Amino acid sequence: MIVGGGVAGIEAGLALRDLAGDRVDLRLLSPSREFVYRPLTVREPFGFARARRYPTAAVAADLGAEWIEDSLAAVDPVARTVQCRTEPPIDFDAVLLVLGAQARPRYAHATTIDDRHLDELLHGVIQDVEAGYVNRLGFLIPARMAWPLPIYELALTISTRAYDSNVDMAFTIVTPEDTPLAIFGMEGSRAVAELLAERNIEVITSAYAEVPDSRTVEISPGERRLEFDRVIALPELEGPAVPGLPEAPDGFIPVDDHGQVRGLERVYAAGDATDFPVKHGGIAAQQADTAAAAIAALAGAPVEPQAFRPMVQGMLLTGERPVYLSAHLEGGHGSSSEVSREPPAQPPRKISAKYLSPYLDERELGERAS
Repeated sequence: MIVGGGVAGIEAGLALRDLAGDRVDLRLLSPSREFVYRPLTVREPFGFARARRYPTAAVAADLGAEWIEDSLAAVDPVARTVQCRTEPPIDFDAVLLVLGAQARPRYAHATTIDDRHLDELLHGVIQDVEAGYVNRLGFLIPARMAWPLPIYELALTISTRAYDSNVDMAFTIVTPEDTPLAIFGMEGSRAVAELLAERNIEVITSAYAEVPDSRTVEISPGERRLEFDRVIALPELEGPAVPGLPEAPDGFIPVDDHGQVRGLERVYAAGDATDFPVKHGGIAAQQADTAAAAIAALAGAPVEPQAFRPMVQGMLLTGERPVYLSAHLEGGHGSSSEVSREPPAQPPRKISAKYLSPYLDERELGERAS
């Protein structure tokens, strides 16, 4: 049973089909009728085409999985059943939870990024920038952050749009990170800092923000007070807090190096729902591959499960040529990082996933051909 139809869910299904073949019968539990390639929704407010969408029914058919259009209510790890919201309980031999995290606004007086509705949220802001009605724009990253890349992409892309519109603007990013995009290590962070400096985007690091009203940001330490025309913020993330499962802080699911939920047998989790601190589609796919290998071994496949060894890869949209960043993760920060203007793979991908990336490429080619 795979619970969740996002990046990690589809990656896990494809991995299990490859590793275990007919040794497993797959069921996909998801209330969503489509899979949205969400990393590219950040471009939608700037007039780009909508991020691609794929019907869940078609994806499940490609996986050879039974799709159950419902959502999770609870897991009984002793009886090995999944309780759905509306359907009767479903038995499983092994279950992989890829539920994602819940995004919550941190600041009541800021515009909080929601990649499900980004065009609606920011289209007006972009129009006001182009018309010269907005001259001071603040971007906030809260302490319990989601993936920080989109806030940098928005700052860079809006700065490009302002320059093209001959509008003089001031941009400020406030972040608890030690350096800009520190997750990508020293080299990656240095490259991003240089790019931000070229665009005259100020970055206040090791900082925590409060927003007492829609135009004011208070920053600590230092007790600074900044005024903006608009404030855009990332959400904070909370775990799914699944009844029947142990919880790490903030409702996330605690897992070991093989994706197994700590203290439970045959219950696995991957992606943003887990207590791994980095929330990114590529990392979720790597976690899904790790858990799928462990499940395939349970099914008798000739697979030697390997421990999770994360590597983060990112495409930073800048309004001009993208920047490609990668780093092996150690202690929540990147090491042995790399920076390039050339994509590491063709076609360029926002999410690098062993199975999902070529699967989506193949689907797109098929749709173009038809």
